Amino acid sequence: MTGIHLRTQLCALLDINYPICLAGMGSQGRATPPALVAAVSEAGGLGVIGGAGLSPSRLRAVIRDVRTQTAKPIGVNLVLPQAAAKAELDRDRIRREIIEQFPEHAAFVRELAKGFGLELVELDSRIAVSGAATADGTDAGLRGSRAELTRSLIDVVLEEDVQVFAGAVGDLKLISGPAHEKRMLVMGLATSTKQAKSYAAAGADLIIAQGLEAGGHVGRIPNFALLPDVIDSVSVPVIAAGGISDGRGIAASLAFGAVGVWMGTAFLVAEECSIPAEHKSQILEGRLEDFRSDRIYSGSPMRGFRNATIKAWEDSGLEPLANPYQKVLMDDFNAAAAAAGRWDLHSNPSGVGGGLLTEAKPARAIVDELVKSASEAISRLAGSI
Repeated sequence: MTGIHLRTQLCALLDINYPICLAGMGSQGRATPPALVAAVSEAGGLGVIGGAGLSPSRLRAVIRDVRTQTAKPIGVNLVLPQAAAKAELDRDRIRREIIEQFPEHAAFVRELAKGFGLELVELDSRIAVSGAATADGTDAGLRGSRAELTRSLIDVVLEEDVQVFAGAVGDLKLISGPAHEKRMLVMGLATSTKQAKSYAAAGADLIIAQGLEAGGHVGRIPNFALLPDVIDSVSVPVIAAGGISDGRGIAASLAFGAVGVWMGTAFLVAEECSIPAEHKSQILEGRLEDFRSDRIYSGSPMRGFRNATIKAWEDSGLEPLANPYQKVLMDDFNAAAAAAGRWDLHSNPSGVGGGLLTEAKPARAIVDELVKSASEAISRLAGSI
């Protein structure tokens, strides 16, 4: 896109034209397929692969596929294990405990599936509960502990042509040292100021401050409260995330002092994105109030589209179980919904900004429109003060 200037410190650090990063969303590769990652980088932003739910061999293949489509900078985002992670849990044992301790919940999910015409699928017990199974209920090689899997994924990132690593949840020290030796930039995705400080101390070059408006598993602090506090609390540059779906959100983030934005939901409706068509329709047709945070699909707060499955849980009067019990229950339900092609019943992690989206477009058109509208918002503000 020519004739419009929207450059920040982030552009110089990452060697990109615009301070816009595709969030590395974890959805077994569907949310950040190679075509989308490459298209965002080619459009002047930073394309980021969501590595959660991918096996090491699949991640390597995705990176190499992206590299056939662009030579520009790209990143990989992984969910990291915590330094003092608990032992992996066994799905079969958890199912038995649910039946023994929470029979009403087990019966409800069975009846829920039956009412929707689904046949429940029990995921292989060897699939790590803390990991992610593929949407169709297979494991895609994701057996073993999350820590072992993550270390193998990190090895792939370090071995391939990747310029940026983004880590969430766990111990950033697992990657920061080796990544810096490879001249990679390291980002830490934080949902609290405490976590942001921890990531900065662990060697993060940039902090992504993600507010509760974001899609997927979220924190408890709104974007416009978290962002300035993180900016004031760390010495490294900060990227804004959560609920940013148009250029006005970008302009506001820059006004707070962010050097760029990390955007996911806005790109879920890109033509290159591989999430199910039903999920794209839910986002495009949804209103702001349709994107809620609840514990129904995993037992932990997760924002997504309020579909018929969530409504049925709400009507039941049953409180969702804690993680991992609720997660095991609903992983099986999700697998059944996917196997039947009922994606409208499957979890659809998406941010509240989805309520502002109305049209599917190519990724380049999305980036161009974001840059144009952000520049217009900045000019409008400058001319009115």
